Amino acid sequence: MQRHIACFALVVADYDAAIDFYVRKLGFELLEDTDMGDGKRWVRVAPRGAQTGAPQTAILLARAVDDEQRAAIGRQTGGRVGFFLHTDDFARDHASMLANGVRFLEEPRHEPYGIVAVFEDLHGNRWDLLEPAA
Repeated sequence: MQRHIACFALVVADYDAAIDFYVRKLGFELLEDTDMGDGKRWVRVAPRGAQTGAPQTAILLARAVDDEQRAAIGRQTGGRVGFFLHTDDFARDHASMLANGVRFLEEPRHEPYGIVAVFEDLHGNRWDLLEPAA
């Protein structure tokens, strides 16, 4: 049996603002935006450029609906880097993200596992932009 993580939920304050950030600033693709009624939507985004036929993990943008969920926005991993965006060209994607206003928390650094820099999404969740070592 082949298995992979199809998607994971990321709690956001607003669907459209989250779509704008992931699609316009990070260059992701909007895979689905389905109205579920009562103000709910099924919204999935994923990085562009997945290999044809390869399984790809998407992010389900889930709008917070109560105080407990709103409190989790931007802190889903307790302030740690919790999401890892791999790239085949760190310099290209880093420059594009900077030009689009993405906030990096550090300068790029070379580690044994690759070139990496931490950035924040629109709510402050921490991500690694990472070009793995060959």
